[in-house]
Amino acid sequence: MSEMRIERVETVVVDIPLRRAHRFARASMDAQPVLYVFVRTAGGVTGVGEGVVPGGPWWGGESVETMQVIVERYLAPVLLGRRVDEIAGILRDINDVVAANLFAKTAVEVALHDAWARHLDVAVHTLLGGLARTRIPVTWALGTEPAPVVVEEALAKLDTGLHRSFKLKMGAQDPADDVARIVAVAEKLAGVAGVRVDINARWDRLISLTHLPALAEAGVELIEQPVPGHDVDALAAISAALPIPVMADESLRTPADAIRLVGARAAGVFAVKTTKSGGLRASRAIAEIAAAAGIPCYAATSIESPIGTAAALHFACSTPTLGWGSELFGPLLMAEEMLVEPLVYDADGLHLPDGPGLGVELDPARIAAFRRD
Repeated sequence: MSEMRIERVETVVVDIPLRRAHRFARASMDAQPVLYVFVRTAGGVTGVGEGVVPGGPWWGGESVETMQVIVERYLAPVLLGRRVDEIAGILRDINDVVAANLFAKTAVEVALHDAWARHLDVAVHTLLGGLARTRIPVTWALGTEPAPVVVEEALAKLDTGLHRSFKLKMGAQDPADDVARIVAVAEKLAGVAGVRVDINARWDRLISLTHLPALAEAGVELIEQPVPGHDVDALAAISAALPIPVMADESLRTPADAIRLVGARAAGVFAVKTTKSGGLRASRAIAEIAAAAGIPCYAATSIESPIGTAAALHFACSTPTLGWGSELFGPLLMAEEMLVEPLVYDADGLHLPDGPGLGVELDPARIAAFRRD
């Protein structure tokens, strides 16, 4: 068992260029910064995890820079000398040292699972309870660009056969103009693709109740987080008023948040991100709460690189209640491949890789090429 003892914890920040700029309600980016955390054991095994946020600290208050400091200065000392299979105890102890910082903790927690699974020569999903599926459909996320630009990109993606649903960002424009833009897109895609929207918590209750019914009438099938994360009462009122489901994202980070949302009947779908919740175990706990309440889940994204995507995929493939599929499109948006062997996307969705741990290997040359000084 001494082979499982952690000897080193290392971090690397990379900036991975994107194929096109990705725009949110409050931010945009043309490269995705990613923190990789490497946990190396006495037995020569290395586990890797990823810390990443969607477009910077505007979303969750963390960035790759803050994550790197938290991991190196505060979390790594807790890990050194411990065994990688002591995950429950390690998580308890790092929570005593650092509050919140769930994105940083995710990078460490996933690296521990990857290393432990590699020592056992099993896949990470085995540590999560086994398989419910081996692939999952992937929704493609579109930005806040004008309707013709969005429609052109969506139709091109449909031609590839990789995606059958699209999620459009909202909240950057006047609400009436934004709704008109989405209605125009929904009309063009009617009958050929599902259309969903994400308002990134930019509206309030009144604006939402005024404008969202028009989106439902236009055929939009899902509304993601129209109001700020703390306003669960408003989310519940909007959910009660609409004939289509409202999905909680910013309102849902922890299992405790999931219990609160269930009690308030505030959401019809849960957006589960391993990155925002502190890792695989917390994500699984959220999914189990949702299952008990009869609420389907969605494997959401922080626009992870292939490492974070593989981690989320192991969670998704070991979770029965992923009724709304996934948004694990991050590697497809990136202009450079970071793995030795890429993840497989096809008309059936994103496929779970074979092999121990996460089942993927970072390409050292790509790390060197995009490593931040």
